[in-house]
Amino acid sequence: MPQNLLEQLRKYTVVVADTGDIEAMEQFKPTDATTNPSLITAAAQMPQYQSIVDEVLKQARNDKGESASDTDVANLAFQRLAVAFGKKILAIVPGRVSTEVDARLSYDTAKTIEQAHAIIKQYDEAGVGRGHVLIKIASTWEGIRAAEVLEKEGIHCNLTLLFGIHQAVACAEAGVTLVSPFVGRILDWYKKDTGKDYQGADDPGVQSVTKIYDYFKKFGYKTQVMGASFRNIGEITELAGSDLLTISPKLLEELEKTEADLPRKLDPEAAKKLDIEKIPMNKETFDKMHAEDRMAHDKLKEGIEGFSAALVNLEKLLADRLAKLEQRQPATV
Repeated sequence: MPQNLLEQLRKYTVVVADTGDIEAMEQFKPTDATTNPSLITAAAQMPQYQSIVDEVLKQARNDKGESASDTDVANLAFQRLAVAFGKKILAIVPGRVSTEVDARLSYDTAKTIEQAHAIIKQYDEAGVGRGHVLIKIASTWEGIRAAEVLEKEGIHCNLTLLFGIHQAVACAEAGVTLVSPFVGRILDWYKKDTGKDYQGADDPGVQSVTKIYDYFKKFGYKTQVMGASFRNIGEITELAGSDLLTISPKLLEELEKTEADLPRKLDPEAAKKLDIEKIPMNKETFDKMHAEDRMAHDKLKEGIEGFSAALVNLEKLLADRLAKLEQRQPATV
């Protein structure tokens, strides 16, 4: 009996759902799940999750007090909403859920650590073991330093918005649990920059993740590689064997409906035999490599700005909903 691509992929790779939609997770039964502000915003607007949103808003208002501004209540509610969805997700997936630190803190090590502590405290209070939670942080130098501190405290981290080998090496040296290189966004940049289209193994995003995977396995780093942000199933099949892949429900469905042979492409034993030069990493090297890598520089900046804008949008949505719950007009900023 021929197997579909999703069944075969699971033999080599941990499949992660890239969504905030609980129903999609119930359908595809991934091992782990990851969310971001855009996905939480989309889920928060679905009628079936309105009761979760309302409960979080009421509690945030209660804790902040009647005199607190809608913006302050909405900001607290956003942090709690991400955890509320995380807890719902963990009722379905057996592994881990990634919960994101506010992207607006991406260049502030101390505040990133502070918010990570607030997130993990909520999971601790709900009786969720730390082995089931990843704190998601942007792969800036400051974010990587925050993750290094958190990992030493037993708080596991997923470093996101990762585009260059310098970011990956810095993360591995810092002992982070997981990195999420963004395959599709790398492809987007190269298509726009060169005017070319890329397929299969020629895809620059695929090449980037392959390079990171091989580097980690060659030098025995424990940090796992999770390819993310896919544009098509061809990118996914080229990365069969990656430690993890986080995939949208649309592409999970396409993989499930496609029957074809899926050979393993990434292999730790093969990586160990490769001739790869080790990169000594410090802030000076990181900054130099980041400045020289136009794609990584552009996409990290764009990604942080995009996630920050999504948070502003989510907080406005929550503030408007709060006003409706309290039967009044939304406050004007």
